[in-house]
Amino acid sequence: MAKVLVVTSGKGGVGKTTSTAALGAALAQTGQKVAVVDFDVGLRNLDLVMGAERRVVFDLINVVNGDARLEQALIRDKRIETLHLLPASQTRDKDNLTEEGVARVIDGLREKFDWVICDSPAGIERGATMAMRHADIAVIVTNPEVSSIRDSDRVIGLLDSKTEKAEKGEQVEKHLLLTRYDAARAQRGEILKVEDVLEILSIPLLAIVPESVEVLRSSNIGAPVTLGSPNSAPARAYLDAVRKLRGETHVEVQKQRGLFSKLFPRRAA
Repeated sequence: MAKVLVVTSGKGGVGKTTSTAALGAALAQTGQKVAVVDFDVGLRNLDLVMGAERRVVFDLINVVNGDARLEQALIRDKRIETLHLLPASQTRDKDNLTEEGVARVIDGLREKFDWVICDSPAGIERGATMAMRHADIAVIVTNPEVSSIRDSDRVIGLLDSKTEKAEKGEQVEKHLLLTRYDAARAQRGEILKVEDVLEILSIPLLAIVPESVEVLRSSNIGAPVTLGSPNSAPARAYLDAVRKLRGETHVEVQKQRGLFSKLFPRRAA
């Protein structure tokens, strides 16, 4: 039975889609059967990053509505046999995502794959809550900026209240993926340091993806960075993230309270 992982953040432009593609490809490279699902209904970008935009026939909404079978909509990656994509629709909106339909799709994917990775749209409305609804694990993608961190803090609250696990009194396993990090800028005080972000969000650090042109270059050629630029620093970060998700390593991050905590009061337990 597959693990369902949601890649989320609340804020747009932080790297959710590129991270979904990179994590999915990296997991598939280990031999795991992986499905990446685009929940950004109305926009649809995951197929571009995966290099599959010309192969889309049916989409998530078609399957949710029963207009197509899951097998018809899934697109197998040409580079990695165990990697599949379920694209979003460009012609519908997020109101077409019904709880019953999404549950049926996720159940179908759980039976066929080892990992189901849901690419959440920006915001905290229906598309995002549907993407996280059935999650076992959440990767919260955050830039080292106050606005991004505040939005991620809000999403953590939703994961603790609006998911199936939360309704059962259980916790979604949460990890922080810090993207577009530049240590020199952090040292100059232009962006927050890693320890500041960890202090505010108080969830385990999965990986730090450095700012790099390789991420954009890979996206533009339709390849996850772990395939398009496998020796780059971002690719290595995503590969390390996958090893942690698979339980191969464990990093305990020590957090201390301080000045930035005053900007972000602790969420109620």
